[in-house]
Amino acid sequence: MQVFKEKTPLKVAIKAEKSKAKTIGLVPTMGALHHGHLSLVKQALQTCDRVIISIFVNPTQFDNPADLEKYPRTLEQDIKLLEEASDNLWVFTPTANELYGENISSEQFNFDGLDQVMEGKYRNGHFDGVGTIVKRFFTIVEPHKAFFGEKDFQQLQIVRKLTEKAGLPVEIIGCPILREDNGLARSSRNERLNLEQREKASFIYQTLLKTRELFGTKSADYIENWVKEQFKNHPVLKLEYFEIANTQTLKKINRKRKGHNYRAFIAAYAGDIRLIDNIALNNEE
Repeated sequence: MQVFKEKTPLKVAIKAEKSKAKTIGLVPTMGALHHGHLSLVKQALQTCDRVIISIFVNPTQFDNPADLEKYPRTLEQDIKLLEEASDNLWVFTPTANELYGENISSEQFNFDGLDQVMEGKYRNGHFDGVGTIVKRFFTIVEPHKAFFGEKDFQQLQIVRKLTEKAGLPVEIIGCPILREDNGLARSSRNERLNLEQREKASFIYQTLLKTRELFGTKSADYIENWVKEQFKNHPVLKLEYFEIANTQTLKKINRKRKGHNYRAFIAAYAGDIRLIDNIALNNEE
């Protein structure tokens, strides 16, 4: 397995692969890899001849400097995990200077309002940072396909909007959420949870499952109030937001409309560790 630290040698190697008509897949990550990431890699390997995994903790998508500082960095372990997964992988581990030069800042994007709700509402500038780094990786790698987890569903829709607006010839593929045995969505942040937090954080998924059940007969307002009540006295978790939104526009639901798909989105804190999750409430397109 080859590890590239600089973009120029990577681009040369990719060009050689494309000259042999090989399909290039990209799995962008911030490292601290877990089985959720490996499920994306596995899906990429099924449809691509060469899969590139980027490992880069992107500073421009963190609105909280403390969160950036605490984000787990386990590069040696990550590379070992990928080596065990497949021989057909390349890893790209650039520095911030390699990607940004001296000016580590975000571009400004118009995502047609997808970035103004939920995560965007609570994390100032987050999606401009995401858009900036994804666009740079797409420019460097020029993949045929890129794979993103549905745990970050809002991010997935924003990346789709980015490729559409910028006219980038990349097929964006959303991959199902992988969960721990208790239902907690797999995340690099889970490694920061203590035993009690990790156990009780399963409440998030349990709440989403009940939300899906209620969605058949109850209004969105009823469900939102019910969720807030469930979290009010929780011993470990503090709810930041809960919303039911249209899958395509991410706009908060007023009333259900036939032919539209909806998802429930949730963000909660266990101590200072922020956890997000979501679930489809009806048939997905």
